[in-house]
Amino acid sequence: MCEPRYFDVRYAINPWMNTDDPVDLALARDQWRTLVRTYRDHGHTVETVAPVEDLPDMVFAANAAVIVGGRVFGSFFHAPERRPESFAYETWFKEARYDVRQPASVCEGEGDIVPAGRFVLAGTGFRTQRSAHREVQEFFGRPTISLELTDPRFYHLDTALFFLGEEGAEGDERDGGGGGEGNIAYYPEAFSPGTREVLRWLYPRAVIADEEDALAFGLNSVSDGRHVFVAPQAHGLIAQIAHRGYVPVPVDLSEFRKAGGGIKCCTLEIRS
Repeated sequence: MCEPRYFDVRYAINPWMNTDDPVDLALARDQWRTLVRTYRDHGHTVETVAPVEDLPDMVFAANAAVIVGGRVFGSFFHAPERRPESFAYETWFKEARYDVRQPASVCEGEGDIVPAGRFVLAGTGFRTQRSAHREVQEFFGRPTISLELTDPRFYHLDTALFFLGEEGAEGDERDGGGGGEGNIAYYPEAFSPGTREVLRWLYPRAVIADEEDALAFGLNSVSDGRHVFVAPQAHGLIAQIAHRGYVPVPVDLSEFRKAGGGIKCCTLEIRS
């Protein structure tokens, strides 16, 4: 994670960003610290990357890379304003002795690349190029499934879908899809018709979010397989995941919505 010391909306590169809507930086910092504390209270380790002045979106650590098995597939941002972030994160990874691969195509980390059990789900349509999906598959050696985003409000995959987990639990419904793929929550209208069919086929028991919960950034959530760290405004989604046997952990990151971000955007997960 990266402290929002310099967080601001200085440019508009997605429909959520409005340079005339000022950021309450004190509130943003408080909300971010609450998320860090909540992760730690639930047994997770949080590493931090030092923020860099003039990189206001660096707080959105998820866009910096994808990490699986100790290997790092880095980022190449679509917007020129964000491209220097890649170097800052790459430096941190290399100092921490990670194997880092920089993409040749535009790829915005876990914003569009979601490790999901034996698959990797990969978004395209607004930011990450489809050619990057092939790079990801070759690098990690996992089947990578391209998903087409069509609604500009959901410009990254992690605004329209998140992975709930691989493993089920006795006595609840957390056994996911039809072939050991785990399960997801998603908003179907964010995707092309063909992609919706793919997701229905892969995840027949997925949690389906409505537009209200999607616009509340309810799908920009983080699940550890039991706890789901989720926007408190996503009331319907919270009820659904609780019914499925997960434990919702509401954390308000509403100030980051001004830049099109939320809980997952601020969280890059390191998977062993």
